[in-house]
Amino acid sequence: MYDYDLLVVGSANADLVIGVERRPAAGETVLGSDLTVHPGGKGANQAVAAARLGARTVLLARVGDDAYGRLLLDSQRAAGVDTVGVLVGGAPTGVALITVDPSGDNSIVVSPGANGRLMPEDVRAAGSLFQASRVVSAQLEIPLETVVEVVRNLADGSRFVLNPSPPRPLPREVLAACDPLIVNEHEARVLIGSGAGPEPEDWARDLLAMGPSSVVITLGEQGALVAQRAGARVRVPSVRVEAVDTTGAGDSFTAALAWRLGRGESLAEAAAYAARVGAVAVTRHGAQESFPTAEEVAALCCAFPGDNPRTPGRKSGSEGLPGEPSRGEFQ
Repeated sequence: MYDYDLLVVGSANADLVIGVERRPAAGETVLGSDLTVHPGGKGANQAVAAARLGARTVLLARVGDDAYGRLLLDSQRAAGVDTVGVLVGGAPTGVALITVDPSGDNSIVVSPGANGRLMPEDVRAAGSLFQASRVVSAQLEIPLETVVEVVRNLADGSRFVLNPSPPRPLPREVLAACDPLIVNEHEARVLIGSGAGPEPEDWARDLLAMGPSSVVITLGEQGALVAQRAGARVRVPSVRVEAVDTTGAGDSFTAALAWRLGRGESLAEAAAYAARVGAVAVTRHGAQESFPTAEEVAALCCAFPGDNPRTPGRKSGSEGLPGEPSRGEFQ
C-alpha cells in the first residue's frame, strides 16, 4: 500500500509581478504597478494542483529560510500537500521577476536560488518518500543531475512522469524511465533537434525512439496526442472555455494526468481528464489560486455535456502571466 499517490520533485519559486505600460528597453526605466507576490515554481504548482484534486501528495523541494520560503510552505500546506520533503536553507528562495504589459506579454528573469541547491544527495536522503509513492513527477527547474538521481531512486512498480521544462537535452537514462514524457510543441522540437518533422505524429515517433515508454504532446486548441511504444496514437480533444489567464495550466495538466495514471486509468483517459482540469484553471486568474477541486472539474463536464471543448490560452508554466481574456489553448 502506497502512502502517497504522487511525489513531486521540483522547484518552488516566489513570483514577483509588476504591471507596466510597456516593457523597458535597454538602459530605460519605466514606472509600474504595485508589486504582487504569488507562490509558483513548476514543482510547487504541480503539487498544489494534485492535492486540490484529492491526491495524497508530497513535495520534495528546497526553499530559503526567508519570507518567500514561508509563503511557499504555507501555500502547500493550505492545499493539503505533505511538506515533509521540503528542505529549508542553503540559499534564498528562488524568485521569478516578471513584468507584464497591457497585452499580457511578459518578460521574466528567474533566480533559481534554493532550487539550484536541491542536490542528488537530497534525493537519496528522501528514499523513504520514493518507496512510499505510486507516481513520481519531475521537471527541469532543478539541476539535471538531481533528476537523474530521481530516476535511480524510483521504487519498483512506481511510474515516472517528466515535463522537460525548460527543455534541454536529456540523458538516455532519464528518457528511458519516462512513462510518459509530457511536452508541448516547443519542448518536442528542442528535444528532437533540427530533424523534427512537420506533424505531431512525427514528433511522437521520434521522441519514442529516444527511449520513453510513452509520450504526451499538448497541442493547444487541437488537444493532445497520446503515443505509446506498443500502441496506437490517440488524439485527445480539448475543452471549450473562455480563458482569462493561462498561468500554470500546463502544470495542472501534468499533475492531473500523473494522479489519474496512479489510479489505474489508461494514458488516454488520464490525458482527457487532465485537459478538463486545465480548462477549469484557465477560467480563473493566477496559477495556484486557479487550480480546481475534483468537484469543480466534474461541474465543468456537466456544463459541457457531449462537447468537444477547447482548452486555453498561450504556453503556460510556473512563470506564466495573466493575459487578456481570450479563447485559446494551453500547451
